[in-house]
Amino acid sequence: MESQRRLAVLCSHLRQVNLGIEDFSGVSTSSCFATKGDEKDLKDSGKESEEKNCIFCKIIRGESPCMKIYEDDVCLCILDLNPLTNGHSLVIPKCHFSSLRSTPPSVIASMFSKIPLVSSAIMKAANCDSFNLLVNNGAAAGQVIFHTHLHIIPRKACDRLWNSEDCH
Repeated sequence: MESQRRLAVLCSHLRQVNLGIEDFSGVSTSSCFATKGDEKDLKDSGKESEEKNCIFCKIIRGESPCMKIYEDDVCLCILDLNPLTNGHSLVIPKCHFSSLRSTPPSVIASMFSKIPLVSSAIMKAANCDSFNLLVNNGAAAGQVIFHTHLHIIPRKACDRLWNSEDCH
């Protein structure tokens, strides 16, 4: 029932030209620190400061608003606040990793395992049958938020999102 409610909320927001999100769901707190020893290692490495200022970590801690689509113990999926297309969403690990390279394989696997469920719901809500899956990994690749995340970008024929695309 919860998944149907979230899909209904997603659909209602996707039908608007401007998402105009006013009602934000709270999100659970980050569970990044496994032990006190791990917390000390993070302080020593400067990672604690990164987490404190990271917008995704703020969203995960409930300090910044989001439109939540899916959540479990490892991942959070939200609507992008600056979408490229209607329904553009992000899959974000709840623990802070600055790049895909620094993200443990188990977390990457968990993130990618959400793609079929989440993309199906997004495509249904956005009334499309295709999507791009995008990872900007590193500054040269266009990463601007240094917290690992996946983009799910719904697509329609001839939407010309990318300059290199032709409409047949």
